[in-house]
Amino acid sequence: MAEYKLNTPLTDEDMKQLVAGDVVFLSGTIYSARDAAHKKLVDLLDAGKELPFALEGAAIYYVGPSPAPPGRPIGAAGPTTSYRMDSYAPRLYSLGLKATIGKGKRNDETRQAMQDHTAVYFGATGGAGALLSNSITESTVIAFDELGPEAVRKMKVTDFPLLVINDAHGGELYAVPDRKAAGLK
Repeated sequence: MAEYKLNTPLTDEDMKQLVAGDVVFLSGTIYSARDAAHKKLVDLLDAGKELPFALEGAAIYYVGPSPAPPGRPIGAAGPTTSYRMDSYAPRLYSLGLKATIGKGKRNDETRQAMQDHTAVYFGATGGAGALLSNSITESTVIAFDELGPEAVRKMKVTDFPLLVINDAHGGELYAVPDRKAAGLK
């Protein structure tokens, strides 16, 4: 396992160097979107309309943050369960999305899309939303304000702590090892 400091927009070269289990401190601009926002994004694509942000090199954080306390750009910002976005993620990866951030496993089609389009899935620590929000220095709703906490936000992050769960080579941190092949009982 290695440790990296990466900046958005992310590139194929950034993604190719990562292996499941690596630690990444991400800085730059990321976007928030959960299930309802993903449906709206795909509806825009289906209608031939422009998305509220460019997917090329982007990272989407699956989060619905709590309201910002006075003097803070955002409230607690912990990850949500990622499989709920799996019906949308392959298409977004095919259009240039380089990373998603959440918690939990991804389905086979999503993992294959990461390999096909040189992308990764980062895990953020569940239950640590208040701590994670310390790495978010700016947050602005840019689309679907009617969704409240699930609106799409443009967020600036500095050294946002992440773990590579699925890499662009098919590696998966959550994979169950073949204990017998490894000589274990």
